[in-house]
Parts: sequence; structure tokens; C-alpha cells
Amino acid sequence: MNDTPQWGPATGVGSLPGGDAREAAKTVTGSFEDFPFLAELPARGPGADMIGRTLGMLVDLYAHVEPSGWRISDRPGRDTRRARSWLGEDLDALEEFTQGYEGPLKVQAVGPWTLSAALELRGGEAALGDPGACRDLAASLAEGLRAHLADLAKRVPGARIVLQLDEPSLTSVLLGQIRTASGYRTHRAVDRQVVEAALRDVIAVHDGPVTVHSCAPGVPFALLRRAGAAGVSFDFGLLTERDEEPIGEAVEAGTKLFAGVVPSTDTALSDPGGSVMGVRTLWRRLGLNPGTLAESVVVTPTCGLAGASPAYARAALAHCARAARSLADNPE
Repeated sequence: MNDTPQWGPATGVGSLPGGDAREAAKTVTGSFEDFPFLAELPARGPGADMIGRTLGMLVDLYAHVEPSGWRISDRPGRDTRRARSWLGEDLDALEEFTQGYEGPLKVQAVGPWTLSAALELRGGEAALGDPGACRDLAASLAEGLRAHLADLAKRVPGARIVLQLDEPSLTSVLLGQIRTASGYRTHRAVDRQVVEAALRDVIAVHDGPVTVHSCAPGVPFALLRRAGAAGVSFDFGLLTERDEEPIGEAVEAGTKLFAGVVPSTDTALSDPGGSVMGVRTLWRRLGLNPGTLAESVVVTPTCGLAGASPAYARAALAHCARAARSLADNPE
């Protein structure tokens, strides 16, 4: 462990528009001097998307693209090689623009449950329906992440790496809302203890902080805390009254909140203070100390920016940084 800060005040979620790795790395490091992240560029095609990229990291498990999505393979093929090549390109670009950097650096990968819901077995059904396949997938992911994090640590030795697990399908997995291949049924809800245990095993591969991201409603804050997540990343606009008590408990337990307050698709941006007004209001409603706001919250877009225009994506990232400064300067 080094003595660099554990978190920065603002960062991105993961994806950006376009296909130029160097331009993306330049944008990210220029926007977030104290909390850059490894950008994903899904516009390049299958293998650059978050599912494909993570499948390319797996150890002894391979996948290829079918018309219906990613399907398990017997051996690495063109799609796996392409995913690994693009990841290498992105890592090279990030390394170039983080020479001498010391501080938090975020990298994203898809978590075990969203991966299980997205990866098809040979018969076309999601791995989610096969408990053994889910276990194998989580174990392979853990090994792949261990190697990926070690590579990143060598490339940017001064960084304190923050691992983000993307789990947009997690709530649907818990509620039994993932549809089968036919579309007429849904997969049975996975037991919460099984979900928690798999997440805990994957989180444990990193000796630094891990945050879990979901831009879906109903983020299971308490479950993620129990699994070992040091941070939770979410779309602030999707919160309901039901979420407030778990959020208050999370803050009091020291969990970092990655609050998605800046829209992820092109729109007119409000002033930076207005973007975090809802966060201040929530803090007051929960009776939390306003002085803890800046140390408890990281400001982000609501989700990835792949669907935005390049100009808006740059503006949104810069807006996150300004909104974080507003939160620190005017917590009340």
C-alpha cells in the first residue's frame, strides 16, 4: 500500500464516445488530474464493449460473438483476441498520459452477476441459469482481474488502483427479472447469500478499494457493503425514499458514494452548484454533517458517456470536476 489518497473528488463512470484510445486517455487525464480512469470505447465494436472487454480478461474461459450476444467458446478466437488487443491499446494510451502520476486511478470490469446474465452457454441460455457455470465464471473473473490489476500497477506504479465492478443487472438478478432465451420466462431469482458470496470473492482479489456501479434502480446498498465494497456508484436521479436509510447507513459506515448527478447524454448542463443541490438536500434530510459531504461523495456522470457526442462528453467530465469543487467549497 502507498500513501497516495484513496479517492478523488470526481471521476467518470467508464465509457466514452469515439474510438481513439490516445484521445480518450488525454481527455480523461486532463479532466480528472486527481482521479483518472481507464476509458472504454465501445464504438469500436464487439470486444470493446464492457461485456466483451471483461470476457477477454477471463482465465481458461473464452467467448465469441453470436447474433444474440456473447457465447462461451472452447478456445480463444478472433473476438477474444480483438478484445485483448483493444484493452492493450487502451492501457498503452493510459500509461503514456499518466507518467509520474501518483494518486487514485480507477479501472472498470463487469461484475460476476451481470456477466452471468449476459454470457450465453452453448445452448443459448444465460450462464445465470446454471449455478456451476456461475461459480466457474466468478472464479475465472477473479483470476483475470488479479492479472489485469497487476499489469496496471506495473504500468502506473505510483497509482492507488480503485477497482470498479459494473453490475447494472444485479438488481434484476436478485428479483428474478432476467429473461430466458425464449423471452417468455425469467430466470429464477438468485439467493442473496449466493450473490453476496460471489461478489465478496471477486472483491477480495484487490488489496485496494473496490466500488460497485449500477445505473439501474434499486441498488442493494446494504448487500454491497456486506460483500466488501468500499464504494457504491449509482444514478442519483433514480433514488427513491426507500433508498435513503441504506444510504445513510452506508455513509456512517464510511462507504464512499459515487453520486451520478451529471446527465450522460447530450443536454444543457446546469451550473455546477445546481448539479449537486440534490446531494446537499439528501444530506440535510438524513441529518448528516454537511462537513462530511466532500469526503463522502465522488461526483460522476449518471452512467457511461458512450451515447453522448464527443463535445458533450468532454463538457460533462469537466462539469463533474467543477461540481465536486462546488460541493467542497459550499457544503450547505
